[in-house]
Amino acid sequence: MRPVDLPRALVLSALAFSLNLQAAAPLPADTIYLHGDVVTMNDGQPSAQALAVRAGRIQAVGSEAEVRALQGAKTRVVDLKGQALLPGFVDAHGHVSLTGLQAVSANLLPPPDGKGSSVAAIQGLLRDYAKGPVARSHKIILGFGYDEAQLKERRAPTRQELDAVSKDLPVIIIHQSGHLGVLNSKALQLAGLNAETKDPEGGHIQREADGKTPNGVLEETAWFSAGMGLVQPSPQDYAAMLLEGQKLYAKFGFTTGQDGRSDEASNKTWVALSQGGKMLIDLVSYPDITLPFTAGLMDQPGGFWGREYKGGFRIGGVKLSLDGSPQGKTAFLTHPYHHPPAGKADDYRGYPALSDEATQQAVDQAYAKGWQLLVHTNGDAASDQMLRAVDAATAKYGAADRRTVMIHAQTVREDQLDAMKRLAVTPSFFGMHAYYWGDWHRDETLGPVRGDRISPAQSALRRQMIFTQHHDAPVAFPDAIAILDAVVNRRTRSGDILGPDQRLPVEVALKSITLWAAWQHFEEASKGSLEVGKLADLVVLSKNPLTVPPAQLRSIQVRETIKAGRSIYRAPAAR
Repeated sequence: MRPVDLPRALVLSALAFSLNLQAAAPLPADTIYLHGDVVTMNDGQPSAQALAVRAGRIQAVGSEAEVRALQGAKTRVVDLKGQALLPGFVDAHGHVSLTGLQAVSANLLPPPDGKGSSVAAIQGLLRDYAKGPVARSHKIILGFGYDEAQLKERRAPTRQELDAVSKDLPVIIIHQSGHLGVLNSKALQLAGLNAETKDPEGGHIQREADGKTPNGVLEETAWFSAGMGLVQPSPQDYAAMLLEGQKLYAKFGFTTGQDGRSDEASNKTWVALSQGGKMLIDLVSYPDITLPFTAGLMDQPGGFWGREYKGGFRIGGVKLSLDGSPQGKTAFLTHPYHHPPAGKADDYRGYPALSDEATQQAVDQAYAKGWQLLVHTNGDAASDQMLRAVDAATAKYGAADRRTVMIHAQTVREDQLDAMKRLAVTPSFFGMHAYYWGDWHRDETLGPVRGDRISPAQSALRRQMIFTQHHDAPVAFPDAIAILDAVVNRRTRSGDILGPDQRLPVEVALKSITLWAAWQHFEEASKGSLEVGKLADLVVLSKNPLTVPPAQLRSIQVRETIKAGRSIYRAPAAR
């Protein structure tokens, strides 16, 4: 029987219909996740049964049947076994480069993160470190994380106590806040510090009983210039440190990190890592606006400043620091410290890092150039400095979507929150202070009334403000679960509840380290929630934070971290 000759138009129409069907058919997923709690951070679809990933992005979020329809012959199926799948955590403020430095230093942190509970314990930890490869090869003894608030002696170690560890090698220990440090006699000599050295602007060299001889403790700009100036790793060592910092972030579920107040050496190393394809997570850098190299870096044609990542790295804006730390009693307050430091008058309020004039110049520069600005203010007097400068700069350069951020905002007042909302300044709170230094603030630095209001996130929530929470690593470990526990419970080391009216609901706390943190970085279109088309930046948790009792949040463990669909960390038991 002869085949029927179909009209050419009909053949072409059938062919076109077939091609359209093929084009409309979805491609199979690379990976699908099933049998767990999918917590999306998307108000339009808060939860789901399953999620599909293709080419590093989220392909589908929905029911198991909907996602199973995307399963192909080569699709990897992950059984979550009742665990929770969330967006990868986004670092609202931290210092990944310094976290790498912490990784190669002696751990002097107090319990529960270390064993630095006394001066004698610190000396023992440093002596053990001196026997290790870093100290032997680099001829330096370096420790990180001492905190006089948790030491038995309630004071910093002295240069003589560090001399007891070594008189021949420089011994340098870094305060947990990162704003102070102690040098032994050898390190003081190498730094050129002696009885004739004057205090730098915005810093202080603590002295012995004669009022002249340095006792080893350096504060703020004195520490940053002299103490940290002695810690200069080679380019190869720096690259290794930054890789270690990224690994630590991934271990705690972070897929985006921040290098706040970065310097020239760290930015050069980040560029080298990104060009060499060695970025594990996305990294946003904010160089210090007061450093000479920053303007050239920001204005460099074809450089890394902008909204798009190049090899996992970009420069998001600039950082400005206006004071120190409350736990170190260097934050700039409007009212005196509850108990001033030894040798200080009763009206001691800390001190500013910059003059009002220098602050205004820096803010004006950022606003004129269109650079996003992150401003470190712990004390409310420093916050006043910032808000006055932002108000004046806004009047000069007009309102815009700048997403200016007040970093820490520890002691910010209610009237200041009103001003922040008016000026579109976003607070990024260091709510972990409630646990780590809550007792210290209540009894020593701020007193019970101001201590109860530290990191007042609930006050910002009542004003319907977007805000973020951060860890400020290496001040604390980059631990998202510890952030959740601290801001939801506000339980101190001693078990006290610090400011119960400032506690946050779990879902709000989660947004502050996912979707709202992505928004802070201008990345809400690609990160922070589990929605179709966004990057497959994911974290698998042992339990769903929304369903465990708040008191048990700290028991949640990170099982796996996935960056753009690729696993970058698996907990040992999950390997």
